[in-house]
Amino acid sequence: MRLARAAVDGEVVSGSYDGERIEHAGERVPVSEDDLLAPAEPTALYCVGRNYAETLSQMEYDRPEEPDFFIKPPVSAIGHHDPIEYPGFTEEFTYAGELAAVIDERCTDLSEGEVPDAVRGYTIMNDLDALDQQGRTARKAFDGSGPLGPWIETDLDPRSLEMHTEINGERRQEANTELMLFDPFEVVSYLSERFTFHPGDVVAFGSPANPGLIEPGDRIEITYEGVGTLVNEVVPSGSL
Repeated sequence: MRLARAAVDGEVVSGSYDGERIEHAGERVPVSEDDLLAPAEPTALYCVGRNYAETLSQMEYDRPEEPDFFIKPPVSAIGHHDPIEYPGFTEEFTYAGELAAVIDERCTDLSEGEVPDAVRGYTIMNDLDALDQQGRTARKAFDGSGPLGPWIETDLDPRSLEMHTEINGERRQEANTELMLFDPFEVVSYLSERFTFHPGDVVAFGSPANPGLIEPGDRIEITYEGVGTLVNEVVPSGSL
């Protein structure tokens, strides 16, 4: 089942989504993909880096002994088809297509076996990065730095999914989640030992190789098997 959030006539509606309507408060509300909001309202976006061996080789990073993570704030989250404003403070702006889990309930100290019941479902995140800034917070934790969507897929095993990213129709990333160094259940369990998750929190599992530079005018399409395609376009700094 797909779960979505949308803005309709000034009201936020949420519920199951069939691609045309959202089941909300007992009614089937017509919704286009242009109306969709970020499918979750996180208190934090927990993001894992260095989680694919090919990425480590490409970036000349050492293999981590445990999940390597950072946190984006709630203002990072924007939705499907929302414009990405090119930050005015960077000259090296990059995309990275990632699978992400959305937490369903307040929870902590999860075993790997408990993770599936604690997860509402899976969505897609674009881990935007102002690469020339100093430190992960300055690089990755700014307004709109974590596009999410287009919806949450509840019926999914995240451990073996094909993915690809296209920029202006040109394929740039292609991989399978089975190549992760730490699988999704392991990552969520690990983080739950350190943080209390809240409903709507997001855990992103890292990007395959070939994240790359983007410019105003670029159209980014990130596809994960069984989930869908997250689409956003980059607009110039100051245009929003």
